[in-house]
Formats: sequence, C-alpha cells, structure tokens
Amino acid sequence: MNTLPKLIATDLDHTLLGPEGLVSERTRNALDAARSAGIHVVPVTARQPVGLRQIAENAGFTEWALCSNGAFGIHLETSELLFTNETPPHTLELITTRLNERIPGLKYASVYDGGEGFVAEEGYAHLAAFIDHKRDPRHMGGAPLEAVIEHPSLKLVVRHPEIAPHDIAHELSGLGLPGFEVTLSGAPFVEIMAENVTKASGLEELCGHLGVAQSEVIAFGDARNDIEMIEWAGHGVAVANALESVMQVADEVTASNAEDGVALVIERVLAQHHR
Repeated sequence: MNTLPKLIATDLDHTLLGPEGLVSERTRNALDAARSAGIHVVPVTARQPVGLRQIAENAGFTEWALCSNGAFGIHLETSELLFTNETPPHTLELITTRLNERIPGLKYASVYDGGEGFVAEEGYAHLAAFIDHKRDPRHMGGAPLEAVIEHPSLKLVVRHPEIAPHDIAHELSGLGLPGFEVTLSGAPFVEIMAENVTKASGLEELCGHLGVAQSEVIAFGDARNDIEMIEWAGHGVAVANALESVMQVADEVTASNAEDGVALVIERVLAQHHR
C-alpha cells in the first residue's frame, strides 16, 4: 500500500486475537498507534455485540463494528445501528424446510434485533458451548423451529451432532434457492445471512458512511467468511494460520495470530509513512 490507509478492517478470532482469545500487548499498541494516526480500526466479525463487549476494552474498540459477517453495522458506545440486512421469515422457512428434507436432525438458532435477540431451537443448546455464541447454553432455552424463524434474521446458524459444517454448507448450496448467503467462520456450525451479505458488503457500506475509498482499506482475516473482504480491500492480508483459500486471494501473508501477524503489518505500514 503506497499511501497511509484510512481504515483497518480486521477479523477477530484466529486473526487479531491470540490463541488465548485476547489481544496481545504488542497488537494493542499497534492498534492504538493506528488510531493515533487517524486510522479507523474496525472489527469485522461473525460475532454479535455481546461477544464484542468482552474484548472491546482489551482491544480499544469504541467506534463502529461490523457483526454477523457484515449483516449489520453498530456503534459500540452508542449502540446506533448504521444498517441492517436481514433474511425474511418466508425465506427462512423455505431454507429450513428444504434442508431438513435432505438432512434430518439439524438444529437451528437465529440472531435478530440488532444482535441482541437470540433464539435457539429445542435441542440446540445440547450441541453448544459458551465459546460458540458467547452465551451460556444453560440459558439458551429451547423453542419450536417455527419460533426460531418467525423473526427476520441477521444470522441463522445450523448444526448437526454428527455432520460437519462443511457438508451441511454443501447441501445448502445445492438447494438452488435464492435469497441467502452461506459461509463458514471456523465455528462448529453453518452461518446463513441475507442475499449478497458478506463482510465485504458490510465494509463497503461502512466505508461509504465514513468517506473512505476501497483503495484506502487494509483487511485482515483467516477463514472462509473473510475471503470476500480480503478480495475487496485495497490491501488484503491473510495470517499464516489462515486457510489456503484465504491465502490465495490475499495480497500478502503475514505471521500467524500467535505471532502478532496483524501488528507486524500495521507497524510496517505506519513506519513507512512516518520516515
């Protein structure tokens, strides 16, 4: 990147966060230095605000965040919603009906209401761990599928006790239905968003709001749900622990999340423009 970026967009888990799920001191210092240089630092994540709050202080996030793989933009201090893109109930009903015909035993959960609403199908909690949604499975309850899909959904997740997410995603893509996007974040479930919603689409909306050009963005990621964002950004960076498919589309591969790969790039970019 020949000019100082105006926005850094970064995935969290397995990218910015270290193996312990926190931002290291070196990475925090790099993020602070970027903010001091006037650069927007934006988490772009499959997480919801409830999962961001736990690390916002650690990482210094106080402004905009993109959640549910780009389905909505929210200000972390004011809770202002910049935009939301939801899958309507009739599409959710069609998806679940057709997919259940192909794979019996699936369980669903849905995120709605600006990321604050969460409803899980009966039996979903038995498959879940706290780390999956940053919610205690003991408090998830259980509802009929009809109740899960009655709200417009920012993100519908689907899992099975035995079938891998990759195989479920393959079946979903083979349904030939319009109106939704399918991705994987490395979590033990498939993630379904509204049609044309990706981390790239959310980032494009936020950049339009902030007056930031595509060429002025650096993006970091590791998983399948980061591919579109890394391709879209002016400079896309994969960490060394990323999937091969992510590294193939990146402009650069940095060190792993355990080795402060994001910080290394930020430090270099800032140094290049402060000589």
